[in-house]
Amino acid sequence: MRYRGRPPLVSGKRIKKIDVRFTEEEFDLILAMEKASGMKKADLIRKKVLSEGESMLIDSKLMMNNLDVIGLELSRAGNNINQLARYANILNQDGLLSGVLVDRLLLELRKYNKIKMDLERLMRKLIRLLGS
Repeated sequence: MRYRGRPPLVSGKRIKKIDVRFTEEEFDLILAMEKASGMKKADLIRKKVLSEGESMLIDSKLMMNNLDVIGLELSRAGNNINQLARYANILNQDGLLSGVLVDRLLLELRKYNKIKMDLERLMRKLIRLLGS
């Protein structure tokens, strides 16, 4: 006896199901997207979730670890800058301020600014991810 219709799938058979409820407005938007794309609703939702959903995920543990490391480095750099500035003021009052100390202070300020910019970049990324 011959089978009629589609042959059975050997692999990749979809057996898991997720039930989702939408508001009228959301469902109308999905219908409009279905009509515009020519794809079935299930394929459209599957494509959106599986291919574009990766960018929605935030590894919060990694994000917090990164923020912690950057904050610690920022604190260390700020402490170093503060100590060097105090020492420079003492030496300047005694007329003993050297170019080496000024160079070291500028180096610490550059490190501080780089870490600060990294932190700002990370925060902007977090805000963009949470906003979308």
